Amino acid sequence: MKLGIMQPYIFPYIGYFQLIKLVDKFVIHDDVQWIKGGWINRNRILINGEAQYFTIPIRKGSNYLNINQREISPNFNAHKKKILRQIESAYKKAPYFEEVFSLTKRVFSNKETNISKFNVNALLECCDYLSIDTPVVFSSDLNKNNDLTGQDRVININIVLGSTNYINPIGGGMSLYSKKNFSDNGIVLNFLKTRNVTYRQYKNNDFVPFLSIIDVMMFNSREEISSLLGEYDLI
Repeated sequence: MKLGIMQPYIFPYIGYFQLIKLVDKFVIHDDVQWIKGGWINRNRILINGEAQYFTIPIRKGSNYLNINQREISPNFNAHKKKILRQIESAYKKAPYFEEVFSLTKRVFSNKETNISKFNVNALLECCDYLSIDTPVVFSSDLNKNNDLTGQDRVININIVLGSTNYINPIGGGMSLYSKKNFSDNGIVLNFLKTRNVTYRQYKNNDFVPFLSIIDVMMFNSREEISSLLGEYDLI
């Protein structure tokens, strides 16, 4: 069984969805410490030919709290209108604007205040749009050893779920994980490397890579995205 584990990002880049589609089960790593300045509550879209951030405000709290203990700020109702205006202005002339903006508005209409659950709802909406049906589970629901950290924790999650093949995005993963340590536990370790995925954004604009999946969906049909989801190498 192939397994992937990632923190719950908001509208992540296409490589995140390549991983979800590739594996047999996908774990949302929600019971690890919040990382300030990461991708959990922000991502990038194309505005005037440049990558610009949108950010979901988070209620103030200790940075030692886990991701699944963090809440969206009470002023999000006002802030999300600004985010939707950003997205609408940026993509209103994109070929798949109507259906993708409808999905985006549906995500932002969710009343969930827990950022982990809010983000997972967004991920599932995107997976449904992209015809990805991989089962998704929360790491906080697993009967695992919560005293473990780093590589040992990841190996333990694989063992608990009966995985024989763990797949991790290549960025940073090669320095964190040892193929021998996984092999010693009966698990094959592979790294997913997204190829140089490109597509037409706006005419005469230089391509801006690694944006939110929102950008991919705005400019590509479902069939085209299905092809792009296969643009990776396993190492």
